[in-house]
Amino acid sequence: MFPQRLDSPLAYDIAKAMMDGFNRHYRLFRTESARAKHRFETADWHGQQRAQRERIEFYDLRVKEATTRLEKEFKAGEQPMDVWQQVKLHYIGLLVDHHQPELAETFFNSVTTKILHRTHFHNDFIFVRPAVSTEYIENDEPAALPTYRAYYPTSETLGETITRIITNFQLQKPFADLERDSNYVLQEMSARMQGAKLRANFQIQVLTSLFFRNKGAYIVGKIINGFSEVPFVLPVLHDKDGKLTIDACLFGEDDLQALFSFARAYFMVDMEVPSAYVQFLRSLMPRKPRNEIYNALGLAKQGKTLFYRDFLYHTKHSSDKFRIAPGIKGMVMLVFDLPSFPYVFKLIKDYYPPQKDTTREQIQGKYLLVKQHDRVGRMADTLEYSEVAFARDRFEEDLIEEIRKFAPSQLEISDRDGDGHEEVIIKHLYIERRMIPLNIYLQEAFDAGSQGPAAEQIERAVLEYGNAIKDLVAANIFPGDMLWKNFGVTRNGKVVFYDYDEIEYITDVNFRKVPQARTEEEEMSGEIWYHVGPKDVFPETFGPFLLGNPAVREVFMRHHADLLDPAYWQSAKERIQAGYVHDVFPYDRDKRFNVMHGNATSSEAMS
Repeated sequence: MFPQRLDSPLAYDIAKAMMDGFNRHYRLFRTESARAKHRFETADWHGQQRAQRERIEFYDLRVKEATTRLEKEFKAGEQPMDVWQQVKLHYIGLLVDHHQPELAETFFNSVTTKILHRTHFHNDFIFVRPAVSTEYIENDEPAALPTYRAYYPTSETLGETITRIITNFQLQKPFADLERDSNYVLQEMSARMQGAKLRANFQIQVLTSLFFRNKGAYIVGKIINGFSEVPFVLPVLHDKDGKLTIDACLFGEDDLQALFSFARAYFMVDMEVPSAYVQFLRSLMPRKPRNEIYNALGLAKQGKTLFYRDFLYHTKHSSDKFRIAPGIKGMVMLVFDLPSFPYVFKLIKDYYPPQKDTTREQIQGKYLLVKQHDRVGRMADTLEYSEVAFARDRFEEDLIEEIRKFAPSQLEISDRDGDGHEEVIIKHLYIERRMIPLNIYLQEAFDAGSQGPAAEQIERAVLEYGNAIKDLVAANIFPGDMLWKNFGVTRNGKVVFYDYDEIEYITDVNFRKVPQARTEEEEMSGEIWYHVGPKDVFPETFGPFLLGNPAVREVFMRHHADLLDPAYWQSAKERIQAGYVHDVFPYDRDKRFNVMHGNATSSEAMS
């Protein structure tokens, strides 16, 4: 039971120190996000990517700082439970007028679980559910920007309004031809509205901060007319002369889902009230879970918190059992799922076959690399958890035996909470969005006879597979194991890589041509007769592993034969080493204005 009186002065001091720790974290997070504007204006692409990587580390550093301070100044871990109960209540009081209460609650949970020993840990001492509402929070300080601006154009002034929307962001870099770009946007918006009558409430709402990622800046908003709401995004890029240009006008939920995909790097956005941004973005993408939106905004810990709350809610309202995930079993990762839940759960095995020369620490390092890297829409983001407890009766026996056999160090089965319910506790776990494994997706097409729609499915899958590899190459990523089973197909038909234990930087790999045999014995030998270094890769040898099916081979060779040529890989490596930031788009090429209007002046821009 919580105390009736708050009579511990120490409790308030601990709560205040913890809040100071969070405020410092968000201040630094926001400052780094705001600097993205200057990096974009000065075309500091490497600095932008470096900042995106480094910002991911901010949260854990601030949690460590806060924990150290609380132990040093207050001996927090030695305080009795009634003091900790009061700490939480004081902290709630400090959240009432806070602009980021949901993030501050998550910070409290992170610090508290570091300090309190697991045997004393209880949900009374953390925020299992949010204690403070995030509805209608707004920054009322006189100089503060609102969450979004509303514009009220007429049919005659719509073009002027588009120009004003763009110039209101005050980018310190001239546009090559803003009038031209505004006219392109006007044409696209007019076509989208299809001559609809402008209703009394006709308006355009635009978030007041730009969304920065790599070489792009994005204006995000929606058009409201009567009962219709149309989301839109305007990507702003640098052209080949270093001037700004509007590259496209994206419309609708599907385009925004692709832009905010779980397979892309996080945005840099300067937000005083992040929950208001999330609420606005959810009005544009109602099917996208809130946890994925927080992730996309770089607030990954909040994303984890919301994911776990959604997961607990789902398990409470479902009855199916966790099972070994369908598909070919991996040599390094053990994968299971809950059929009714759209995610898979992955744990690192204790034992690997001889051909997998790796360690648990190295595999964790690969997953961290992917978390910090630009995923260019082709690598699934992962949520990483420790000490995850599941109800024992929700596990199929085959799955329990599989974990006991391959990952016994990761398994504990006990009534650790002492509540009479046995739990399965997984020590370390990765969670990813569920996709259809590409090999299964192709097999379904083969089973359908490889004709008509099945042939189209094969064509689309193989084309996307090659495009995925080329996008990864552009991001300086060599997948390592390129087998079909290591790629998945999303609900939008995108092919995404999800097996990271063998990935390397392109710049760390030696791409070689298979040497010509010197003797007939060498040519006929079933063994590799030439020297192969630990980082050597021979693209010519990919074919036998990937292209056994004639229908697959025909499509692959038509679209992606260059992937079997070491010169393709070596050329990409040399460009990256020379400092070039390759070009990958979060939208289709045919949506670009320079393609639509035959005005190919813009440089490509990384998503």
